[in-house]
Amino acid sequence: MDLKSKIRVIEGFPKEGISFKDITTLISDGEAFRQAVNLMKKNLENKNIDYIVGPEARGFVFGSAVAYALNVGFIPVRKPGKLPGETVSFEYSLEYGTDKLEICKNALKSGDRVAIVDDLLATGGTINACAKLIESQGAEVVSMQFLMELTDLNGREKNKEYQVDSILEYNI
Repeated sequence: MDLKSKIRVIEGFPKEGISFKDITTLISDGEAFRQAVNLMKKNLENKNIDYIVGPEARGFVFGSAVAYALNVGFIPVRKPGKLPGETVSFEYSLEYGTDKLEICKNALKSGDRVAIVDDLLATGGTINACAKLIESQGAEVVSMQFLMELTDLNGREKNKEYQVDSILEYNI
């Protein structure tokens, strides 16, 4: 199946000049969603993954499905104030300012093998921050898996120290 044909492209959203890749049409198609999850699962088989980590919000969709398929746990990474209990945070730089991500304290431990799963690799900043947050807990980022990659934005270069796999590639 051609998964690209299942992704709706909306020109000029959220602002003029952007060609938005809408995954809702893919995830609403059971067969297409299953194929995308199975392709990510295949990339992670035999890597002895302990956990899948997914950043909000679309990383929850793909990450939890891949975790289920691999029979491993899923750990969410969120913006500040969204997770219950004690959290650990990581602040990272944006083009104009900073942002912060959090994970539940003690969700990971030293030696855990983790794959990060998300829908899109663009500039790579958020996913790199996820990796640093995971590593701050002593866990190892074994792989980064994406449904789509916007190759012109060089997110792979920002994360060249990690294994990065994407199912679909787009030029912006």
